[in-house]
Amino acid sequence: MYLTKEKKQEIFEKYGKSNTDTGSPEAQIALFSYRILHLTEHLKSNKKDYSTEYALKKMVGKRRRLLDYLKAKDIERYRKIIAELGIRK
Repeated sequence: MYLTKEKKQEIFEKYGKSNTDTGSPEAQIALFSYRILHLTEHLKSNKKDYSTEYALKKMVGKRRRLLDYLKAKDIERYRKIIAELGIRK
């Protein structure tokens, strides 16, 4: 399993307000980014895995919506998470 309980806790601890903060946009964006990176690597070796490709597209859309929400609410938090994760629009 690529996403263990410990890895999730580490992501939430680093990007959330605390290790139990799973609802903040920053924590969710970081988790989606980790999962997107994993699925992208999977698709490089399994080009015909269309169900994973579909799931990846949905996940990218969810992350995009969260980023748009964060940008509208607090531009500084948006810029910070973009810089930390290396995501650009």
